[in-house]
Amino acid sequence: MNAQQIDELETTHPSWPASNTKKKGGVTWRCKSCHGWDYKGVDGKYGAGSYKTGISGVIHMQGVNPDKIVTIIRDKTHQYTDKMISDDLALRIGFFIARGLHDTDAYIDRNSGKTNGSAARGARVFQNICAACHGFQGTKLDWGEEDDHAYVGTEANANPWEVLHKIRNGHPGHEMVSLRPLPMDISVDVLTYARTLPEK
Repeated sequence: MNAQQIDELETTHPSWPASNTKKKGGVTWRCKSCHGWDYKGVDGKYGAGSYKTGISGVIHMQGVNPDKIVTIIRDKTHQYTDKMISDDLALRIGFFIARGLHDTDAYIDRNSGKTNGSAARGARVFQNICAACHGFQGTKLDWGEEDDHAYVGTEANANPWEVLHKIRNGHPGHEMVSLRPLPMDISVDVLTYARTLPEK
């Protein structure tokens, strides 16, 4: 299954806590819905709000053998079968969690969402790489509906944790460049610049 197919699931994940009645269906099967875009679960941004579950993050799994993470993905709590997530993809997720996470608190203020990168440096990267799809003002792609726009600037200000994750890793099922081969500070610079782009 791809991310879109998971989102379209009608059943709520069996381990989704009954205390959270705000979310149901496919979204409850997404890793980020419990563990957060900051990878910290209850100890991070998802300690409150519509995604509050009381579930721990995955940040503490850094350095763990990826095979062990695959076993966890398949266990009775997570229940991801090989039809939902292939063995190859499960192992890739294992490697990502074991070796690919970053501490978002080092780059994004948890309360304000303010980032500590350089917008000037980020502008150079954005205009040379990201603008090919997003446009020079970041408004070429719009995830909103009618007059309720959702551009790069909109998303970067509303959820910088998610946007940093996608800058670093791309967006599943979409042709988005991953900046992971570049130093982390470059991604933070791009995020910082993105927060200066039009939101509406």
